[in-house]
Amino acid sequence: MSPLVLVVDDERKIRDLVRSYLERAGIDVLTTASGAEAIVMARRSRPDLVVLDLGLPDVPGDEVAREIREAGDLPILMLPARATEADRVHGLELGADDYVTKPFSPRELVARVKALQRRPRIAATNTSTTQFGELAIDAERREVLVGDQPVELSALEFDLLATLTGAPGRVFSRRQLIDRVWGSDFYGDERVVDVHIRNLRRALGDDADAPRWVGTVRGVGYKSLVAPS
Repeated sequence: MSPLVLVVDDERKIRDLVRSYLERAGIDVLTTASGAEAIVMARRSRPDLVVLDLGLPDVPGDEVAREIREAGDLPILMLPARATEADRVHGLELGADDYVTKPFSPRELVARVKALQRRPRIAATNTSTTQFGELAIDAERREVLVGDQPVELSALEFDLLATLTGAPGRVFSRRQLIDRVWGSDFYGDERVVDVHIRNLRRALGDDADAPRWVGTVRGVGYKSLVAPS
């Protein structure tokens, strides 16, 4: 069964260009110029991935991304019109899995889409729930609790947490985390790890200056600060 990608962009030429290249790669495509319609289509059609322009005329792209995330944990590839670092970071903080700035190479976009589709998911362990003090991780259900409060994480955030806590004390470089969570064929900016770690900490209520669960090793990467209890 061919994967299904939803392309959301208000420029017809871009929608047609992306559709043409994705379909040549054996990917089924839905398109829309409307953010409101994109939210409905994401819920109704359950695409495998969304290519999303942030500059939509009816609903802001960041709001569309939030609504799509609530509809399901879909990978999102963003198409920001500007290439400043602040814009890229903003897109990632909204939950994007990757981004390609305009103007872009259609072949690169197809490669990024395929890489996200091949992204590995952290396999469940034999013991479903592992307790790390107040932090509980249910690998089978992909659920996280802090105390008795559920924590909403994206698939990437969950896999980052599972990778780190699966090897307590081990320091992972950004490249090692990308290989394990995004996949070894991901060739985007390694700083994507920093943004998603920041999102993970925010969701957990973990203070980067005095972390309880996810530690930073300056100049190297990140590590889990806890072991199973």
